[in-house]
Amino acid sequence: MSQATDKAPAWFSGVREALPLLGGYIPVAISFGMVAIQAGFSVWQAVLISIFIYAGASQFLFVAMVASGAPWWLVVLMTLLINARHVVYGPSLAPFLPKSRWSPLLCHGLTDQIFALALMRLPQLAVSERLGWYSGAMLLAWFSWIAGTALGAVAGEELTRLWPLLGEIMPFALPALFLVLIAPRFSSVIWCIALGCTIMVAMLLSLYGFTNTAIPLAAVSGALCFYLVRASTRAGGKQNG
Repeated sequence: MSQATDKAPAWFSGVREALPLLGGYIPVAISFGMVAIQAGFSVWQAVLISIFIYAGASQFLFVAMVASGAPWWLVVLMTLLINARHVVYGPSLAPFLPKSRWSPLLCHGLTDQIFALALMRLPQLAVSERLGWYSGAMLLAWFSWIAGTALGAVAGEELTRLWPLLGEIMPFALPALFLVLIAPRFSSVIWCIALGCTIMVAMLLSLYGFTNTAIPLAAVSGALCFYLVRASTRAGGKQNG
């Protein structure tokens, strides 16, 4: 049998390589389903949010702001601000994917984890395999998120009744997922300073009651800190040179 025949389809390789992501996706999605129900949303509303918004942290903020009676313009604005990072993600992956009329659908499936995995794997694949690989990885992550949301919304109360500790652990699933993503950055002094600035700004804003704006303002502060420190370091290096 030839090597070409033995080789798995590109989409299947994408699914297989994205499987480790489910260890983070499903617990966070279950947590979101539980939070949405506790905030007064129905099961179908929670699932539809995961289908159409599919934005991780933004979904938690979305249900919290809606439940608190925040105006819709602020809810939409804050959701867009948190997802503004995708403006960088998309152009970074675009050179590795063929242009297609399905590109808007591909954008919908772009998450932090899929971006990190795709940025590493797509350059290693043949051009003809990239779209299939990305589609497989993206769809697996999306469907697992939807399934996890449905499970949390339908059985979340029963699960926490059987395992009370689960109710305490699950809300930390999302922060833990992002901590895993940023942990490697703490090996750099510049990133340590920028992330430290971000954490401090977020904590201070939260302590003073600006919970709805803490995340985007902290993110902007951290980004500015990163570029200022990097520019200062480069300027100092040139002077020493």
